[in-house]
Amino acid sequence: MKKDNCIFCKKDKKKFVYSTDLFFVVRDGYPVTKYHTLIIPYRHVANYFDLNNKELNDLNKILKKQQKSILDLDKSIKGFNIGINSGIVAGQTIMHCHIHLIPRRKGDIENPRGGVRGVIPLKQKY
Repeated sequence: MKKDNCIFCKKDKKKFVYSTDLFFVVRDGYPVTKYHTLIIPYRHVANYFDLNNKELNDLNKILKKQQKSILDLDKSIKGFNIGINSGIVAGQTIMHCHIHLIPRRKGDIENPRGGVRGVIPLKQKY
């Protein structure tokens, strides 16, 4: 997808939850759970593996800051999933890097064991 057609490159700044010089943060438009958050680089890059070291360092700081911020909003949150879809076969639908920070609460699914292994449902339980 070209930058001109990218919905993340045209994001409404009024919807930003947080931003730095390199990234902006928004709530997911189709959240898995309440406060599901996206961390998106301003620079139009296809996926996580295209981020440079400066962006990776900033991303780590933002993840920690957003985790704390979300925990402050909702004390029922007991865990998080961090997800990155890299490539069409991995489920990426917007070809602009974005990182999902998904808050988890006790009982949000019957058995959370295996977590991100659930991207292939038959492999989640082991």
